[in-house]
Amino acid sequence: MNNATRSPQPLRLDGKAAIVVGAGTPAGALSNGAACAITFAREGARVLCADRSLDAAHETVRRIEAEGGQASAIVADVQSAEQLRAMVDACLSLHGRIDVLHNNVGIEEFGELLDITEESWDRVHAINLRGAMLAAREAMPHMIRQRGGSIINMSSIASRKWSPMQFLSYSTSKAALNHMTRVVARQYAQHQVRCNAIVAGLIDTPHAAALYPDAAAAQAGRQQRDARCPMGRQGSPQDIANAALFLASDESAYVTGLELVVDGGVSLG
Repeated sequence: MNNATRSPQPLRLDGKAAIVVGAGTPAGALSNGAACAITFAREGARVLCADRSLDAAHETVRRIEAEGGQASAIVADVQSAEQLRAMVDACLSLHGRIDVLHNNVGIEEFGELLDITEESWDRVHAINLRGAMLAAREAMPHMIRQRGGSIINMSSIASRKWSPMQFLSYSTSKAALNHMTRVVARQYAQHQVRCNAIVAGLIDTPHAAALYPDAAAAQAGRQQRDARCPMGRQGSPQDIANAALFLASDESAYVTGLELVVDGGVSLG
């Protein structure tokens, strides 16, 4: 069959409703969450873009709508169970269902064991771990009722290995997120609800750049991070979005409890 007669490929998320938590992005840049939301919309999903910054969420919606996709924005701080409940309710009101929940929120705070404060430890775990738990807790009853759904948690290779960046609380929160992913996957497999994690390596994002004090330091840090990667470059938000699309789609219908490593080989040694 030649190209002129080949049937168009069906959209991989056609008819699905997706929530991306942490979907906002700065103007002129692209975050992991925004890349996932945009990619989901390109594949036919109706996307609810949730972020603690409504302006950042609207920026992602603007990009989706510019491509002809369907999206809406909502404020959601993952430290608030009430706001996450309102987020899920909004998705149900708009679309009548929730097929995909992508938890894409995370923060780092410097501190090794001898430096870290209790307040910093609690804040990082509240956002990185408890936030994902609360969002999944709100969405799960509806996915059970539908007899299906996909929950995707954003993790990191820091959950598996020592990092030269001293983020003890970040590393432990992501390690716990990995195990929560496995437990939820096993618990709700009987309901055809899947739960998987993306274990990201070094990704060139606005969030990564913001870890440095100024633009010059961020550029130097980017070069150092590129040099650490066996492929000679960091990953991009689109690399994360491609993995998330697989886990969101029916192509991964028999995949649950997976820690999908997206790191260009950096964790291999």
